Amino acid sequence: MSNRSDRDGAKPGKALRGRAGRMKNGRGSGRASTGMVRLWGRHAVEAALKNPDRKHRKLWATREGVESLDGELPTDFPVEWAQPADLARLVARDAPHQGLVLECEPLDDIFIDDILDGDPSRPVVVLDQVTDPHNVGAIMRSAVAFNACAIVTQDRHAPPESGTLAKSASGALEVLPWVRVVNLARALEEIAEAGYWRIGLDGGTETTLGEALPAGPVALVLGAEGDGMRHNIVQHCDAIAKLPISEAMESLNVSNAAAIALYAVATRPEA
Repeated sequence: MSNRSDRDGAKPGKALRGRAGRMKNGRGSGRASTGMVRLWGRHAVEAALKNPDRKHRKLWATREGVESLDGELPTDFPVEWAQPADLARLVARDAPHQGLVLECEPLDDIFIDDILDGDPSRPVVVLDQVTDPHNVGAIMRSAVAFNACAIVTQDRHAPPESGTLAKSASGALEVLPWVRVVNLARALEEIAEAGYWRIGLDGGTETTLGEALPAGPVALVLGAEGDGMRHNIVQHCDAIAKLPISEAMESLNVSNAAAIALYAVATRPEA
């Protein structure tokens, strides 16, 4: 595979070793019982294979799935050839595996001090109790698209690293630093100490995001759909702002709101 870790090897489907047969592991959301993470789909698997920080265990694949990858796999990479129906037993129900299922170790922990570089063009995205893996994955994808420096969530109120999340992130899981903290309020204090202006998004205020955006580093704080940000998290924001959406629509999906907010930060004149 031609990627950041400079892996060399033979053409996909030729020198790869493995055996065909029935799958032994059961269906799941992407968190294997062994503590490993199971990823599926071309973008998620390809990004994981290109990530030098990801430790891989095994790839189950169809010949067509491997041929769809960008580049080459090492000749000694552990591959087990399978039929699409076999792969369907390894992933969440009706998940589009695209002929590729990769089992690997979870990514190493990242700490908040590691990601606060103070670059005003690179916001931090903070999620308060956003628990849907599809939403978190979609937010990760937008965060990478608009050059955010990291996403921050609370351990107890966020989805784990999983195949469902990785598929929604479309490769962003492998390149976007994900900081998981015990105390989100304390993390917001550290973000402020590093010079970031913390803006919480809430449709119940009169101030728009464009009016609230400063010239310096920004942390965007988004709460769960319905409940929004918790009171303690609101208290740890420097400003509360809304997106100027039509009155005909009460609110937006949190991943859509995150994408629009990230675009606003990326296109502000001062950045």
